[in-house]
Amino acid sequence: MPIATSEEKFQSFIPAPLPPIPPINWTSELLDKFNQAHLAVGRLDSVSSLLPDVSLFLYTYIRKEAVFSSMIENIKSSLSDLLLYELEQKPGLPMGDVQEVSDYVAAINHGLSLLERGLPLSLRLLREIHGVLLSHGRGSHKTPGEFRRSQNWIGGSKPGDAAFVPPPANMVIELMGQLELFLHDQPVKTPGLLKAALAHVQFETIHPFLDGNGRLGRLLITLILCEQKLLSKPMLYLSYYFKTHRNYYYHLLNEVRRTGDWEAWLDFFAEAVTVSANQATETAQKLFDLAKLDRQKITSAKRRSAATQLKLHQIFLERPIVTSAWLSNETKISPATINKSLELLEELGVIRRLTSKKRNRVFSYSQYIEIMNAGAEPPPDQDIV
Repeated sequence: MPIATSEEKFQSFIPAPLPPIPPINWTSELLDKFNQAHLAVGRLDSVSSLLPDVSLFLYTYIRKEAVFSSMIENIKSSLSDLLLYELEQKPGLPMGDVQEVSDYVAAINHGLSLLERGLPLSLRLLREIHGVLLSHGRGSHKTPGEFRRSQNWIGGSKPGDAAFVPPPANMVIELMGQLELFLHDQPVKTPGLLKAALAHVQFETIHPFLDGNGRLGRLLITLILCEQKLLSKPMLYLSYYFKTHRNYYYHLLNEVRRTGDWEAWLDFFAEAVTVSANQATETAQKLFDLAKLDRQKITSAKRRSAATQLKLHQIFLERPIVTSAWLSNETKISPATINKSLELLEELGVIRRLTSKKRNRVFSYSQYIEIMNAGAEPPPDQDIV
């Protein structure tokens, strides 16, 4: 659609409503890939449903996703930086970046909380999440929680030389309303995994906000899978896979817009789901194995403070970086007892001290973080042939 201004002419793109017309060409290969993705999601959900205390791992797992998703937007933070920031310790990176990642964690949790309280996936829910996402930092002046009222673009210095120009602002409400109907199975019921794949592209194409579209678009995938009951716990995120294959990911989004090649996108999406779900399943199993091994270390040492050490170990499973003062306040156990138990856990090789100061020392469940951080530095962008 050509848009004329006093300065320039540019072409914006207006997507057709979902589902795609003509319909998806479900070749046997594409169908098989989607079946494999469904199986991988099912295995992951079984892990999160059957193994004990999975909720303990969600605290850190959600923060890992916040780090990866923010990396795609060149917001740089590590998992340790984020955990230290939340403890009000000084991280190793600019505070603004870590604050923005922390806001993404809050946005994820807010969205999941709204779903749990019965609010359906809707424009209201997306606006509320966006308001939390952009509550601080570089995007806080870009109308958090409100759909854009001006033209945006991707790449380039202005719409005329942009790589992609989303729909004009006066069409955003109408297009998002159409997307909301699709999420609510109108005009036809759509399977959850396919719905997530199609809705992600549509959201990214509409680009309804002035900032934060990429992060919210990736989060939308997980929200759909949870709402559709494909996941009982929010343990599947595709940001790492999208970052690893970033060039090809953007190429496929553009090909859907340019030629309507939904099949190539769905092939990629199914692969992303399968790989990411298998990695998440493996990570969860490694974390449970580590927890079991370290509990055995504590009980085998047969120390009188074993009960306190086991209690602290349980906390480290949820909060892998903490201070001694935070632990004392959280457990209502005396600082002296906490410090002694931490020293014994350190002697057993379960935790590691991060600071040399004598008061309010910082401790890390370092092996836990190493497992969770696997792949934190993705290889250069890879193309899929």
